[in-house]
Amino acid sequence: MTSRARGGFTLGELMIVVVIIGVVASIAIPAFTRIRMNSRNTRFIEDLQVFSRAFETYAAKNGTWPASAALGVVPTGMSGELRDTKWKETNTVGGRWRWIYVRSGRSGFALVLTSGVTASDAQMLEVDKKIDDGNLSTGMFVRSSAGQFIYFLQRP
Repeated sequence: MTSRARGGFTLGELMIVVVIIGVVASIAIPAFTRIRMNSRNTRFIEDLQVFSRAFETYAAKNGTWPASAALGVVPTGMSGELRDTKWKETNTVGGRWRWIYVRSGRSGFALVLTSGVTASDAQMLEVDKKIDDGNLSTGMFVRSSAGQFIYFLQRP
């Protein structure tokens, strides 16, 4: 009786391995995408909360909000109070930060906005659900008609 040496895998065995890899990938890739989106949302929310607290602290110390600043520019008096490099960089939803304060008589509005966001409205709605009312048209976190996402610290 002679035995034949086996020189490799059969086509059937290779096809089974490819199918198994395909099944694993079809499960893993959507999960990875979801985890990455949740991570970006969490980072965006944390940055927004840190910035908001810094502006509120400034207002408490100085009796007024800092003056408005251009997109990606740290407002006067806020350097060192914010994570300056985070404020200047593109954020995790693809936008840039901006501070706006407009005083009108005894009231006015103060807000942190992000402009140029590349994240989908669905992703931003998930952010809204975590920090506000889950509606991008109402509450303190809203989507403007210009496509900017605004977080109000003070409303008129």
